[in-house]
Amino acid sequence: MQRYSALSLLRGGLNGQKSWQRAWRDPAPKSHYDVIIIGGGGHGLATAYYLAKVHGIRNVAVLERSWIGGGNTGRNTTIVRSNYRQPALHNLFEFSLKLWEGMSDDLNYNVMFSQRGAMFLGHSDSDMIRLAERGDAMRAAGIDAEFMTMDQLRKKLPLLDLSDKARYPIVGALNQPRGGTARHDAVAWGYARAADALGVDVIQNCEVLGMDMVGGRVTGVQTTRGTIGADRVGICVAGNSGQVAAMADLRLPIESHLLQAFVSEPVKPMIDMVIMSQSIHAYVSQSDKGEIVMGGDPDLYPTYSQRGRPDRIEGVAGQCIALFPALSRLRMLRSWAGTTDMSFDGSPIIGTTPVEGLYLNGGWCYGGFKATPASGWTYAHTLAKGEPHALNAPFSLDRFETGATIDETGSGPMPHHR
Repeated sequence: MQRYSALSLLRGGLNGQKSWQRAWRDPAPKSHYDVIIIGGGGHGLATAYYLAKVHGIRNVAVLERSWIGGGNTGRNTTIVRSNYRQPALHNLFEFSLKLWEGMSDDLNYNVMFSQRGAMFLGHSDSDMIRLAERGDAMRAAGIDAEFMTMDQLRKKLPLLDLSDKARYPIVGALNQPRGGTARHDAVAWGYARAADALGVDVIQNCEVLGMDMVGGRVTGVQTTRGTIGADRVGICVAGNSGQVAAMADLRLPIESHLLQAFVSEPVKPMIDMVIMSQSIHAYVSQSDKGEIVMGGDPDLYPTYSQRGRPDRIEGVAGQCIALFPALSRLRMLRSWAGTTDMSFDGSPIIGTTPVEGLYLNGGWCYGGFKATPASGWTYAHTLAKGEPHALNAPFSLDRFETGATIDETGSGPMPHHR
């Protein structure tokens, strides 16, 4: 690993970093790979890394149509948690959380994982019943969960509006102390560098335009940088899963929706947890740079535009200000929208497809970032073995045919916050 002294860092900053080595190579595509992964976001890069590290499969290419981390990995609110009620979900996300806890050491790259706590607020008796069910299921599985009384909330979050006159009265909360946030860009960079060091080709500016098929089997992909053959092809493209799958005449049970978020100007520390609402679906945290990060429900209509609606931002801002009135004094710094693929039960799809040689990792709705390491681990196992890992077996594509859906709230992915 390249190491730099304080003087060399200063020199590099002044000369445009001309002496710095690349974090990963910029290879030309080979004619054939054992595995091609379409999508250079966190999930695709994690899959490539675990294929190489855990399964010894290193003749792997990650194809990214733009730059590494330029998709949903860089367009999210960086929340990490495993506070789900259903076993299939909390088992997957708890495994992911445990990988998060050792990720910086594993990758030898600081992903700035901060276990500051992830708290769901309850606004009614029905909210608290659902939070109790969720907390009981978590504790039964050995996952940390604690209920917060009003006195505890006042002490922990003094800026939260806990008055009787609040727009959204708060009656309690469920906290997962091990939840928190991570630096999204660092996750992509760390996995890219680690995968590259194991021999994986990370190829940017390489858009997939079509699939090569022989006898109903995928044998490679057509790209802007030529045709590339492969024994197995893995789709890992977030909100564009439907478009890429259609290249192999595969129709998926998903829709693509925009999920917007925004940050305020940076301020001194004022919110030291991730705060989410069981009813109004807004969520608030503070970044390491001091920005207040805010988000809520998606825009509620199918689109690939990555251009959100201003009224959605206005609505989320109003919800967050109602929770934390002090936020009304801040100016919005920037906003963004990510294209998320919404499965019809609100849970991911990780596994094989009816097309031989083609695998799918998608349908993550709002939960993609926090699942990054577990998604990569289980998808790598599936690509290497041709069959699912025990953790992703429930998330097969054929569950929509058999009726074995995994719906955390009983209402599918819309319009609640997962």
